[in-house]
Amino acid sequence: MRFRVRGPSGQSTVTLDDTATINDLRGQIAEKTGLTSFDVKYGYPDLKPLDIDSLQPEQNVSELGINLNGEQLIVAQRESATTPQLQNEPSSSSSQQMRPPPATATSQKPENTADDPPEVASPDHAGTFVLRVMPDDNSCLFRAVGAAVMGDMDTMVELRSIVAGAIQSNPSEYTAVVLGKNPDEYCKWIQNEDSWGGAIELKILSEYFNIEICSIDVQTLHMFQFNEGAPTRCVVVYSGVHYDVLALSPSDPPYTHADPLTQIDTKIFEAVDPVVLEKAQEVCQILQSKHYYTDTSGFLVRCNTCGETFTGEKGAVKHATATGHYDFGEAS
Repeated sequence: MRFRVRGPSGQSTVTLDDTATINDLRGQIAEKTGLTSFDVKYGYPDLKPLDIDSLQPEQNVSELGINLNGEQLIVAQRESATTPQLQNEPSSSSSQQMRPPPATATSQKPENTADDPPEVASPDHAGTFVLRVMPDDNSCLFRAVGAAVMGDMDTMVELRSIVAGAIQSNPSEYTAVVLGKNPDEYCKWIQNEDSWGGAIELKILSEYFNIEICSIDVQTLHMFQFNEGAPTRCVVVYSGVHYDVLALSPSDPPYTHADPLTQIDTKIFEAVDPVVLEKAQEVCQILQSKHYYTDTSGFLVRCNTCGETFTGEKGAVKHATATGHYDFGEAS
């Protein structure tokens, strides 16, 4: 049998004969990924866990009842229950720099429109463009990208692991200056479920999946394109402290009512289709008119280390650069 293994540092092909055991499978995964403790999923796009640890080491892989031939296994570093919780540090995709501004406020989507997302008709696509709102759990960027490129918004662990692997594999590109902290520290931090993602993560994920990721800032309507020139694209919508994803839902004329079933959405589009970006801008214009964004340049930020307060992300970044303090939150 021949299948692919996709881990934090890239993708490899594995070939096993018909007599291969679970122990052989585990060994190949460890060899290809460099991981000693890992979680495995299969069945893209509807990923299901493959709990190798619950199986007998000498059991034949062919007895699993799963046809691995031609399959792709998604492998991610297993998070230890004793891993220290590092401070949250969101990064803004509206920044043209790769460096994330430090802050620890909880990721929250704006109140307006969260339960009433705008819908824009697209007769050219026989459907309706709609905002699919992601949960407020500090993994909204990874959920939005996962929903688009993997068909599953619950792939945050895998995507975080991919980001960490890319940083470790490209030390000359992802330096402490770019990341805003030591690369090893950043890799540990970004794999924490409470850590926000931003421009760095969008760049890495767009290149990893060879897809253009367009991020539209609701407040300014500026669009930032990562891995521009790829054959396909997806669109994420940034509201200052939260990411959602744009979807095309099949619908009937006049194409103004999206289907509530997200399973039938299209979230990946041909890059040569200009209508997609036009409709995405229309959706964001509606969101802007309803103030579906948080003005991160104007809110008051407090340093939880020394107690000083600043206005907006720029003030926090300046203070962090001068003092080395990276524990921030929104001041009341």
